[in-house]
Amino acid sequence: MAATLCQVMGFLLGLLGMAGLIAATGMDQWGTEDLFDNPVTAVYSYSGLWRSCVRQSSGFTECRPYFTILGLPALLQAVRALMIVGIVLGAIGCLIAIFSLKCLKMGNMEDNIKATMTLTAGIMILLAGICGIAGVSAFANLIVQSFRFTTYADGGLGGYGGGGGIGGLTGSLTPRYTFGPALFVGWIGGAVLVIGGVMMCLACRGMSSDGKQRYDGMTYKAASQHTMYKSDVRPRPAYNDSYKVQSVDGRLANQRFDYV
Repeated sequence: MAATLCQVMGFLLGLLGMAGLIAATGMDQWGTEDLFDNPVTAVYSYSGLWRSCVRQSSGFTECRPYFTILGLPALLQAVRALMIVGIVLGAIGCLIAIFSLKCLKMGNMEDNIKATMTLTAGIMILLAGICGIAGVSAFANLIVQSFRFTTYADGGLGGYGGGGGIGGLTGSLTPRYTFGPALFVGWIGGAVLVIGGVMMCLACRGMSSDGKQRYDGMTYKAASQHTMYKSDVRPRPAYNDSYKVQSVDGRLANQRFDYV
């Protein structure tokens, strides 16, 4: 019972973590503009794995996809690959976990086969969570490095407000980015996947122990070399001729009949 409950809980956590990982991958707010001490509040920009967006104070939002692959940073492409690999592994693991549920009867599938499938699904879900956490952490590291080295610079990237001074400063303002909601969704989804994978691996141990069948048998002891066999010297019982059939003239016939 404990193994079945652990298996079902791990499967449900795997589905929940997969939903979080997919949602984080599709979200655009991986890196959001830091508005602290930013004099420009009319424009708010944020970016994700697939496109970057700009939202104005009027509520109008314009998003532009990344039309190039070779022009993107290598770390961003690595994060994309990690998230996709995590989603694929998690989907395959959840699919295997469905067929390995102990409460689901499928033909004559034995418990040891289901235990092996449960272990495989748990390992794949665990790897999916690790890939998700690694991808989100790599992108967070990229944001931290960019945040530390972003300062006001003359002729910087895409300044807002033209070439005039902003807040008494000359030059253009380069926006600094901080952690977006997608990072926290990805971290939580990856952690839930890891917990679900560990629970399924633990459930595999309970299923394998319950699946071992014990066969009762008899122990035979071979005779030793010094065993002596004695012949039966008891007299054989004498047979009575009373059961012989008598003939018509009173003589005993040689025919015998066994009565059961």
